[in-house]
Amino acid sequence: VRLVESGGGSVQAGGSLRLSCKASGAILSVFNSNIIGWYRQVPGKERELVAIFSGQSRTIYADSVKGRFTISRDNTRRTVYLQMNSLKPEDTDIYYCGFGPSRPDIWGQGTQVTVSS
Repeated sequence: VRLVESGGGSVQAGGSLRLSCKASGAILSVFNSNIIGWYRQVPGKERELVAIFSGQSRTIYADSVKGRFTISRDNTRRTVYLQMNSLKPEDTDIYYCGFGPSRPDIWGQGTQVTVSS
């Protein structure tokens, strides 16, 4: 499985962005049974969970993004999305897509999100 991310960029506070992560090479049963979702990391700090699917439909969000970010999936395309609304400067980070059986062991290349005040 290879994770290919897209989206990200620079926006002003209050704006929106959408990230996409395609799990290339994953058969449907594998895609549905693994954890997949988004983490973020500032250089020098630990990678933290933003929003993930734990199983096909159960979602987990960081408290800091609840009500602002929404994770969704398209099983046909083996793709997960992260819709980020009401962005804040503190959301500035490198966002990584992660995939794995109980915790991610495959990572995407990361995509930069920058929110200016």
